[in-house]
Amino acid sequence: MRSIKIFNDIEFERLPEGYRITDELDGADAVIVRSADLHEIEIPRSVRCIARAGAGTNNIPVEELAERGVVVFNTPGANSNAVKELVIGLLLMGSRNILDSVMWAQAHTNDRDAIHTAEKSKKAFVGRELMGRKIGVVGLGAVGTKVANACVALGMETHGYDPYLTVDHALELDRDVIVEYALDDLIDQADYLTVHVPRTKGTIGLIGAEQLALLAPGALVLNYAREGVIDEDAMEAALESGQVETYITDFATQKALHMPHTLVTPHTGAGTIEAAANCARMALDEVVDYLDRGNITHSVNFPDCSLGAVRGETRIACLHENKPGMIGQITTILAGAAANVQRMSNENAGEFAYTLFDTDERLEDEIVAKLKAIEGMSRVRVIWA
Repeated sequence: MRSIKIFNDIEFERLPEGYRITDELDGADAVIVRSADLHEIEIPRSVRCIARAGAGTNNIPVEELAERGVVVFNTPGANSNAVKELVIGLLLMGSRNILDSVMWAQAHTNDRDAIHTAEKSKKAFVGRELMGRKIGVVGLGAVGTKVANACVALGMETHGYDPYLTVDHALELDRDVIVEYALDDLIDQADYLTVHVPRTKGTIGLIGAEQLALLAPGALVLNYAREGVIDEDAMEAALESGQVETYITDFATQKALHMPHTLVTPHTGAGTIEAAANCARMALDEVVDYLDRGNITHSVNFPDCSLGAVRGETRIACLHENKPGMIGQITTILAGAAANVQRMSNENAGEFAYTLFDTDERLEDEIVAKLKAIEGMSRVRVIWA
């Protein structure tokens, strides 16, 4: 019986046979977490993998766990529709001054002649239509692709930019999305800008003063990606000058909360019942596929690697450093044991690599011990058919 420790309020429709939820971290085979901070929690040796029910993994010590041979998963795309719907709603809301209109109504609750006062006041809330306006979508991953397609459906002149655009996401893009190969070309004279990229060293401050200056005057900018992707000092200056008319963000930093013409939501981009269920389901599927079959999908610290179902007598899963000679050492040990390798797969990602073997024989404990003793080997696991 495999056990999973759950952090936060994550529910599952059902658990696969052979699995149970445990209240104890010690002895757990896996962890599934949403927002709990694991940096200060000692992860026991029993834990083989951790799945984040969401995209970001800032609450997990990813690199430290990689060195220990603990695979960390996330669930990209599981909440993409929720974020898309909110972004589109906020585009409409910002363009039509909905929030100011509602606040006006709240301020006139005691006005007995409000219906006539409204007629005199409505000119102050005149907005603009989205149709025909240029929007730049930075990042064409799971969320950005959906946002871009929705903008096309609204009749917008939609431009997308992503230097790492995958084949799968490219195929999902509406043919009317204009893919740009330079960020400045995407932003130039855009009426709207929305960002959908992860927070990395290369994306912190991606949208700064130079980029904001390229926008059409009075633009609307949204950040439902990650805190820090848009330079807040530059944004504040752009709002004060009128270059940006409205800034809408999901990140309640102290600066954002005090900037003019800024609408802040409390990190609610993925806040739907459906998104939570999708993330939980994907996280559980990733954990089960790894524990039962050794397959890795959507890991942030080890490469994706899969051999499907176990077809031989034994599957050997080796998490190790990405350095020359590792596979040769593994195969030499197997050859010495007269083990026939039916099939194998090896993938690497930066400093770390993952190797899967299916053999026709059941391996003795001493052979597994030799594999574990290889210098640079983080963890070896044997999965029986």
